[in-house]
Amino acid sequence: MKIVAAYLLAVLGGNASPSADDLKNILASVGAEATDDGIKLLLSEVKGKDITELIATGREKLASVPCGGGAAVAVTATGGAGSGAGAAPAAAETKKEEKVEEKEESDDDMGFSLFD
Repeated sequence: MKIVAAYLLAVLGGNASPSADDLKNILASVGAEATDDGIKLLLSEVKGKDITELIATGREKLASVPCGGGAAVAVTATGGAGSGAGAAPAAAETKKEEKVEEKEESDDDMGFSLFD
């Protein structure tokens, strides 16, 4: 990633086609090191390509990567978007349980404070 960042910094600085020495100088200025193999690999992959097109292509690929969590699973478990009414009672039950837990927690200290 640091090699890619150095490449992007060079391009943003006005160097449309940075060399391996340019990338090494950028990395050395911040105390980072990179292998020659990594720099050669990156330069071979981006040779002759426009950086804005590469970024646009990367965004399209990232858009197709699933990155959901428990919320998507909960929606499908309740039957999807068509059964929104079935999900509402479950949400109400969760809120009631949370309120009960809060009351129990406040009683646990029995009137004593940590700093008394």
